[in-house]
Amino acid sequence: MVGSARVQLNLWQQAAVALGSAVGALLDPRRADLIAALGETTGKPAFERVLARMKSSPEGRAILLERPCVISANVGHAWDLPENSFGAAYAKFMGSRNFSPDDRPPVRFMETEELAYVAMRAREVHDFWHTLFGLPTNLMGESALKVIEFEQMLLPMCMMSVVGGTARFSAKQRSLFYQHYFPWALRAGMQSTDLMCIYYEKHFHDDLEAVRRRWGITPAPPPPPRPNGA
Repeated sequence: MVGSARVQLNLWQQAAVALGSAVGALLDPRRADLIAALGETTGKPAFERVLARMKSSPEGRAILLERPCVISANVGHAWDLPENSFGAAYAKFMGSRNFSPDDRPPVRFMETEELAYVAMRAREVHDFWHTLFGLPTNLMGESALKVIEFEQMLLPMCMMSVVGGTARFSAKQRSLFYQHYFPWALRAGMQSTDLMCIYYEKHFHDDLEAVRRRWGITPAPPPPPRPNGA
């Protein structure tokens, strides 16, 4: 949601909100509102770069002009699409987890309507990226996706989330992440097309594997086999 709830902050206030949000998000990574506030108060330069890229892309310009919102009223038809389609895969991802696209926190700390929309769009396409990259929503999957988001948008919050998330891993989980998922996520984020310039809703009917190839997306590798006796 983008609207009248936005709050104008000076530099000291931005720093205070960023610090408080960072500490709170580390203590409770489930607080989506704190993660969102951290992204907004530290991410203005990154969102400005994303906005410039969108303005230079035909599909990105269409998104900025029409400002689609990923809400149930606009994406509910995905549940009725053919099984092999991107839209059906997204619907399965959301439905199997009892997620709703209407649950995203609003943007509050962006200075302009245009930047606020870009920040909201980045938040809303998160589940599209989960679907396309085949990543689960556990801490391992979220941390890997944050690496991809950092490669795509250079948002400081993404790398802070990776550091905070992996700090909560066990030693075995941390080793698995940095040896197996982290290198893949770095490559996947760099090899993909500019994912913020894709009008995903207009590709719901397309074959999932076809759009992955078109957009240069390499799905997450399966977990490595456990050694005998492990």
